[in-house]
Amino acid sequence: MASFQVVVADPETGATYQRDVDGQDANRFIGRSLGQDVDGGAVGLDGYTLELTGGSDDAGRPMREDVDGPDLREVLLTGGVGYDPSRDGERKRVTVRGAEVSEAVAQINAKITGRGSTDVEELLGEGGDDEE
Repeated sequence: MASFQVVVADPETGATYQRDVDGQDANRFIGRSLGQDVDGGAVGLDGYTLELTGGSDDAGRPMREDVDGPDLREVLLTGGVGYDPSRDGERKRVTVRGAEVSEAVAQINAKITGRGSTDVEELLGEGGDDEE
């Protein structure tokens, strides 16, 4: 059975909320790819829509939107998610996870794209971390 830690970002306030999901709610994320929308009810945001923006597996390897599938791949990177070069022209072969959410993923990052009628603070409580 899959279980994830979902980090939900609220672009309007800059706050982030962390929720652990498992069971039926976690199954809503399985098979989805980065950039796709998911019903916010899975993390307690009924009436909201979330866009998947990133994530990582239990070893900390990041998900990349340009790598297909849920599996690990070794890709040659010049920068971006998973690698920050220290000088111009530097490249490195890095192991990353594909863009599709699978049971190997431990953390999923999402942002709110569609709002419901109830305030986020009321639904998720005082667990918000301000990014200021």
